[in-house]
Amino acid sequence: MRWPDHRIAQVQRRTIWTLVVTQALGGLGITVGIAVAAILAEEISGSEELAGLVQTMQVLGAALASFLLAHLMGRRGRRPGLFVGYVLGAAGGTLCVLAGVIRSFPLLLVGATLLGSTTAANNQSRYAATDLAAPGRRARSLAVVVWATTIGAVAGPNLTGVAGRAARAVGLPALTGPFVFGVVGMVASAIVIAVFLRPDPLLVAREAAVAARGGYVAPTSTKWSRVREVARTRTGVAAGAAALALAHAVMIAVMVMTPLHMHHGGATLEIIGVVISAHVLGMFAFAPVVGWAADRFGRPPVLTAGAGVLFASLLLSGTAPAGASWGIGAGLFLLGLGWSFCTVAASTLLSESAPLDARTDVQGAADLVMGLVAAAAGALAGLVMGAFGYAALNVFAALLVTGVATAAEFARRTTGGPLSDDGEPLAL
Repeated sequence: MRWPDHRIAQVQRRTIWTLVVTQALGGLGITVGIAVAAILAEEISGSEELAGLVQTMQVLGAALASFLLAHLMGRRGRRPGLFVGYVLGAAGGTLCVLAGVIRSFPLLLVGATLLGSTTAANNQSRYAATDLAAPGRRARSLAVVVWATTIGAVAGPNLTGVAGRAARAVGLPALTGPFVFGVVGMVASAIVIAVFLRPDPLLVAREAAVAARGGYVAPTSTKWSRVREVARTRTGVAAGAAALALAHAVMIAVMVMTPLHMHHGGATLEIIGVVISAHVLGMFAFAPVVGWAADRFGRPPVLTAGAGVLFASLLLSGTAPAGASWGIGAGLFLLGLGWSFCTVAASTLLSESAPLDARTDVQGAADLVMGLVAAAAGALAGLVMGAFGYAALNVFAALLVTGVATAAEFARRTTGGPLSDDGEPLAL
């Protein structure tokens, strides 16, 4: 089928709006339990060292789900993959509630693993935003979808207190309340995807490529050998995947243990929720500006700036006292902002560097690596903090940031600059 330009633009606008809504609802589902996950885990297990495992399993679940959902998208399109991701996430949230009721730490870990599917679906949504985007607007299209998560993600942690009181009112443990709210958001996301993500942007992009070039882009999953070949021969893919994984690992390692650090210093759940909201605000609220910068100045400069912001965040949070302090609040905000710089730039670089026939699997593999590295960092975070303290955890994270800076420099030397809307190099 031949798709005229105005029709592709219409499908792209509908896709963006649909993804904006699902990101807002999915963001609520993901972040509403972040502020209490480590606390609930410590309460059930009785161990600080095990507290970080809940978030670690959620990150690991997101990693595994990312590749599986990408495999499904490669064969069937974006809509089935995103729908399945949100449904599995809702099932995981339900198991987390049940685990809190019966005081089962293993069940909590299983629920957290499935809950990671929602993170995977939200992550894959940002790639879906680039399927039909003009070359010079890819970063902005991706960034708008990332930004949409702000709506639910900032509201989520601030609903912690309300959700806890609502849970107690119906006879549930207070710490399970946020997960109940999250399940509602994830179910709503699944419904919106099923109803409104039509036509499927990935399938439209493939049909348009066939009509434009007369070639064939097979809607099947790529073999691992093809993914490795793309990563080896396309430097933008390798640099983007490395920066994406390391920046995410830094964010997870520090963010997952900060609520526990504050809790030990006497901070209330409401204050912890405010700090996590500031962190999430940094992650998503400024994404459109970051996307504009990545389109205007290129992906590598924005990656470099992101590494600098991450270094500043770790200095602030690592030197702040436990409990409620401005240093932790500012540090967590900058941690989110640095993550936003790196994620928008690296994701765009990765997507536009991968060929269409292997794009979904390359994206899924990159998110798989990102999740595995972040899961390892999250697991180590609990051990480092338990043995050496919160300041040492920030030093550990700073070592990872040097890898982000290295990937940015590699990308600067080996990839081209920003592109115009018609795909031509843009003069600065």
